[in-house]
Formats: sequence, C-alpha cells, structure tokens
Amino acid sequence: MAGKQVISEVFEQAVNDYLQWMASSGYAPGTCNRHQNELIRFLDFVKHRRLECNEIFTFKTLGAFKKDKPSSAGFAVKGLSSYLFRQNRIGRPIEKIKYQLPEIYEQYLLYHQRSQGAPDRRIKQIRRVLAAMKDYLQRHKIHLSALKIDHIDAFLAEFFTPFSPGTRKAYRSVIRKFLNYLYFERRIIKRNLAALVIGPPMFARAKPPSYLRPQEIKKLFDSARLSSLLDIRTYAMLHLAYTLGLRPDEIGSITLDDISLSRGEISVEDRKTDAPVILPIPEETVKAIATYLVGVRPQTHDRTLFLSLKAPLLPISATAISNHIKALMRKANLPSSAYWLRHTYAQNLLEAGASIYEIKEMLGHDSIESTRQYLHVHIKLMRKVLFDEEL
Repeated sequence: MAGKQVISEVFEQAVNDYLQWMASSGYAPGTCNRHQNELIRFLDFVKHRRLECNEIFTFKTLGAFKKDKPSSAGFAVKGLSSYLFRQNRIGRPIEKIKYQLPEIYEQYLLYHQRSQGAPDRRIKQIRRVLAAMKDYLQRHKIHLSALKIDHIDAFLAEFFTPFSPGTRKAYRSVIRKFLNYLYFERRIIKRNLAALVIGPPMFARAKPPSYLRPQEIKKLFDSARLSSLLDIRTYAMLHLAYTLGLRPDEIGSITLDDISLSRGEISVEDRKTDAPVILPIPEETVKAIATYLVGVRPQTHDRTLFLSLKAPLLPISATAISNHIKALMRKANLPSSAYWLRHTYAQNLLEAGASIYEIKEMLGHDSIESTRQYLHVHIKLMRKVLFDEEL
C-alpha cells in the first residue's frame, strides 16, 4: 500500500506542476480550468484502478478512462504526458503506435531512408502507399513473389480514385521504386515490373497553372498592412512564397538554423526531391523576416521559424500558411491562392533568362516534366524569337 501511496502523491505533484506550467505559459484561464477538471477525474481514475507507474500513460489506459468518463476528451491527459516526457519524468508520452508493415516493407523503408536520405515526411507518405498496396494484396490473397503487372494495375485503379493526376504520378513513382527493390535488391519477383507501371500521357493541360501579372503583384503587396502581429507574420510568409517560390509546407518547415540573414541565404531541406538547396534571399524578404523575428516571434525553445502567436506555441501548419496568404489575396481582390505565387516565381525566372533545368532545381521538382507544366508560353520571349521584336 505504501508504494501505491507514493505513486498517488507523485502523480498529484505532477498534475500541479503541469497546471502551473500552463498558467505561466500563457494558456487561457478557461483552458487551464478544463485541463484541471479532466486531470482531477483522471487522478481519481488512476487511484481507483490502482495502476502501476508504467500503466498510467498508455493508449489502453486513456481509452479505458474515456470510456469510464465519457465527458473527458483526453486532451489534458495527453498534454500532461507530453509535459512529463519533456521533463524526463516519464519514459514516453501517450502516442499512437506506428502502424507496422510486414518485414519486407519495413526493410524497404529503412533501405530507402538510408540510401536516399529521405526525410520523415517522405517516409510517411511512402508508408501510406505501401500500406494500401499490402492491404489490397492481402484481400486478394496475392503473395509478393507471384506479383504481376495486372495486379499492380488493378490496385492502382482502385487506390487512385480520390487523387489528382499529379498525386497519382507521385504515387506511381513510389510503387516503381518498391518494385525495383523487390527485383534488384531482394530477387523476390522474377521480372522487373517497374518499367510497366506507367500513366496516361499528359498532353496539353485543360487549365494551365495560374500566375500573377506585375500589376497584380504590386496590388497585392500594396494592400498588405502591418498593423498587427498576424499581419507582420503573414507578410514574411508572403515574401518567401513570392521571392523564393516556396511551397506552404516548405515555409512551415523552415527553422532558425536554416536562415542566415547576414549572408542573405536560406537552406531549404524538406523538398519533394529530398535534395536540400541553398537559395539567396532578396533584401526585401530579409527585412520582412527580420521584422517578424524582432517584433513578433514568441520567445521559445522551438527552433521553427513560424509559430502560433498564442499558447500553446506550436509550428504553423501548411494549411494555415495557405489560408493566411489566400486571405491577404482576397483582401486585394485577387481570386488566387498561395500556389499562384510559386507559379509567378517560375515565370519570373523564365523571363530573367533561367533555363528550364535551373528552374527545376530552384522549384525543387523531381522531374523536368513537372517544371514544363508550370510554365506558360512566355509571350515576350516568343515574339522576340519568332518576329525579332523588342518589347
């Protein structure tokens, strides 16, 4: 009983420490109260169940608690576990168990990560595609060693239904690389099927990528107001999207360690090509980032560049970045999205005389075809070449 008493006392102290940390970190009083009420219920639950220390912060315990106390969502319990983990007071927080694939798939993911240096984001994407393929093969009782192109085609026809042509193309690449591994590295399949995984030819696009004309870019930046912290943060994001052609998820992944304002450089690590690149930062973009860093960015140990402005101080998601930029565009009466700025960046590079291969590297495309689809016919250059006209 003495041991249970000690566990109870330690847990109560942990709850008190966590609530004090929430208050000192600027959480709203209502949020603190909701967390306190849930943790009181959780403390009673732990005492009643007489749980051991290693049983408290598990998904099994959390599920039993939510079933026992239907009014509890579990957010406070997970928040407490994360706090105690950061304090090195428990071995691991409550987290979802990573979905394990059969051994051959897991070995491929490890092989791909080591050989390609793929970031975690890319590995998660590959895992999702391979998990869908594994489920399909299991349902139809098809062993990898008996795999045929007909099986792959049938799987892709079923799997691709909700995805756009661009996403389908990326997922075909995942399947091709896995098939190459099965044939060349493991000799599990008797024929290399990768070359047979092809998509329909992409001729002229019905709707080419849209971009902003110079007068529209001027209108956009003229409409930006720096009257609030949110305005200043969005303004810095806008500059990165326009002057560097960065995707929203790339903007969200930037850390303080990636930027050198003194040298005017930024290292973009998390790209679709898995190949980092160092880009020069224009002076106006340097000023926009510096203004955000000096006057807006909260003081925190998190090294991510763009953070929420209120507690909890978390990195901004790619969706939120897109929405903030789009809201600024609507304010300027421009029916466009964040990706229009990326297309505009590509057009500006083309007009400046960059080759399509240079544009490919700057945009972080994994194939030259992707870059070609980004570019409109450049009217000025076309007239100069065909008619020798200077505009």
